[in-house]
Formats: sequence, structure tokens, C-alpha cells
Amino acid sequence: MAFYEIRQYKIRRGKMDEWLKVMESEIIPFQVSKGMVITGSYRGETDESVYVWLRRFNTEKERVRLYKAVYEDPHWVNDIGPRVGKLIHRDKIVVKRVVPTKKSTAQ
Repeated sequence: MAFYEIRQYKIRRGKMDEWLKVMESEIIPFQVSKGMVITGSYRGETDESVYVWLRRFNTEKERVRLYKAVYEDPHWVNDIGPRVGKLIHRDKIVVKRVVPTKKSTAQ
């Protein structure tokens, strides 16, 4: 059964616009090019420090393979990854894994 990651990040003060630009123009396209399925990207309505995004995986084996494809790629290691920590608080990342319920449209 497919499962989702709900990933919540705390964005550094005054960095939301820059974060969104990096996410939407670099990180999401890069991850999708490696096979990731990104199903949503959200910012806090009133809290400028909140960013949430969702990724879907068909199996744990697929998740492991895609993590490796993304996070071990030289472009991530040398270019994208080092910039991420300047925009988000890495120590505040919260990741929840969830599965859709029987009647969910996310099946």
C-alpha cells in the first residue's frame, strides 16, 4: 500500500520567499526528475515560519531507492543541500508517515 510523508519545516525568519523560490524552481523539479512523487506544497497562512510538503511512495523499497537517488546525487550534495540549511532550521524538521484511509481520495 502506498504511503505519504508529511514533511513540516520551520523556515528561518525573513527567508520564506527565498525558500519558496528554491523549492519550486529547484528542489521539487530536481526530486521529480529522480522519480519522487510530490503531491503538495504549502506555506503557513499566517505563520511565515511554516512550510509543509507531501511526498508519496508505493513501497518502502521505493522510498529507500529514491532517497538514495536524490540525497546522494552530486548536485544535491554539492549545490542544493548546502543552501537548504541557510533557509530552514534542519533540527526542527518533522516527518510523519501516513497511509490513506479506505475512503480517502488519496488512494
